[in-house]
Amino acid sequence: MASAPSPGPRPVLLGIRDAAVEEGSRCSWDTSKAGATPDCVPGITMQYPHCTLCCDPLIHLVQVYCPLEGSPYHRTINVLACLRPECWGRSDSWKVLRSQYRETEEKQGTTSETAEKQEVSVTTRDWCDEADDWGVAEEPDAPGLSLRLDEPPSTAADAEIAAQATRLEGLNLLEVPVGGGLVTLTPVPSFQPFYIGVVDEDDYTEQTRFAHEEKLLKEYQRREGVDVEQLASSSCEDGGRAETYEKTKVRHGDRTFVKFLKRISRCPQQILRYSWSGLPLFLSSPAVGFQSAVPACRICGSRRVFEFQLMPALINLLKSASSEEVSVEFGTVLIYTCERSCWEPSNQTPREERAFVQGDPDQHFFR
Repeated sequence: MASAPSPGPRPVLLGIRDAAVEEGSRCSWDTSKAGATPDCVPGITMQYPHCTLCCDPLIHLVQVYCPLEGSPYHRTINVLACLRPECWGRSDSWKVLRSQYRETEEKQGTTSETAEKQEVSVTTRDWCDEADDWGVAEEPDAPGLSLRLDEPPSTAADAEIAAQATRLEGLNLLEVPVGGGLVTLTPVPSFQPFYIGVVDEDDYTEQTRFAHEEKLLKEYQRREGVDVEQLASSSCEDGGRAETYEKTKVRHGDRTFVKFLKRISRCPQQILRYSWSGLPLFLSSPAVGFQSAVPACRICGSRRVFEFQLMPALINLLKSASSEEVSVEFGTVLIYTCERSCWEPSNQTPREERAFVQGDPDQHFFR
């Protein structure tokens, strides 16, 4: 299980758009990506989810590979949302699915020889360190593949699955999982997929302060006799300086929005912020007692903690994978997960976590 967070501020990792997933390429379940459909971890069968409000199939937004410190499990989270405009901004129209996988010492489906494996012990920081390793499966017979109905069954178990699928006429079943996989009963919409690269927020800020921009900023401060950082900070404080960012304050009536803009200005192209058991970056002031109102894990009863959030810049990067135009709108989406990341080796389906959607008070600002 995940270890308790160490004292002090949690590191913040930023997800940014990386290379597109080439057409025909198959991503691995331990890959962080946006778009396409979820890649199930070995042994997990995922029934493609539908909106609890309108019953339409959801569209997959991101897949985040995020193992936790001290845990022997691989860990992947998939986030999906409803495409209907009337469902936008409603948390109940989102699904967050957490899947985990513990490698065994003996590989199934191989010869009698056993290959011992050490338990995987990784940290959330590895999400950054492994950013260039997309985890593409090297073995053609990796677990988690799906048996297509037009493939001849190779075992008695496969034959039984195929027979069951034949009896499901009229359901337009696309795939039947063998040892885990994605089950879709109808065609589902999708976005064009791309990989998600990862950078440390502090490191990124230091690396992107270009000399020319620094020179212009210093020249401006010298000419005007002002300190830009001090000016921005003072706008978030009380004390008779309402004229600073006055337009923003009048429009939104919320200093939280100003803080949000200032923080993301360090890396405007960020599409995801990851900080397990850290603090979210709110777009607007949350309701009083918001944190205490986050429901506990319904499986083990542990509290849920913030893990990551989706950012407005993601919206414009999501392009339909078909001729039919599809889109989704949001301000920011906060993902909360079980603090213990509870899991049993016998689990065969993902566990559902919680998403909280904050609408964008000025959506066109990010367009």
